[in-house]
Amino acid sequence: MRNLRKVQAGQGVNSPGLPEIPPSVFEELLVNALIHRDYLVNATIRLFIFDNRIEIISPGHLPNNLTVEKIRSGISNIRNPILVSYAAKGLLPYKGLGSGIKRALEDWPDISFIDDRECCMFTATIHRKELGNAGSAEKSTQKSTQKIIELMLDDPVITIADLALRIGITDRAIKKQIEKLKAQGRIRRIGPDKGGHWEVVE
Repeated sequence: MRNLRKVQAGQGVNSPGLPEIPPSVFEELLVNALIHRDYLVNATIRLFIFDNRIEIISPGHLPNNLTVEKIRSGISNIRNPILVSYAAKGLLPYKGLGSGIKRALEDWPDISFIDDRECCMFTATIHRKELGNAGSAEKSTQKSTQKIIELMLDDPVITIADLALRIGITDRAIKKQIEKLKAQGRIRRIGPDKGGHWEVVE
């Protein structure tokens, strides 16, 4: 394991470094773990820091018919309503049911989730970027952009929600990349949002 680091992000060596991963990501995921964990399971919330990832492990799997796909889209169930009511009054930096995961993904899209029903635990994994690889984020964006184009070629009526689900990033991130592709003249929308279709120019 290793500690979290700060990076200069193009600043001078004497400038205060920026956090490697936005603090808001940890705030959202840790608050989510505290509020939605299963307190009937005799285990603690665990935080592990590795070279390539950070894991937050909560006791208890997702309740009822909740799935990873649903929580990524903002759907949530209240497991501990009394704790939620206290958190909403300022006990924790809580901003609303079902919104924490989406906010974390908007600030750091490279997060994966495992709902382990057999071992009764839920794991959020924040994937880290390698130091010295300044182009890694750009390469990841280019990869997502190419995937959007491929999916539009395969299914011209595909929705933004379906694109986000297939690629594994947020609707907001998909919309940003679509706007860039439109500005570059690489795609265009034919017809209205409902009933129209995508046309790939290249």
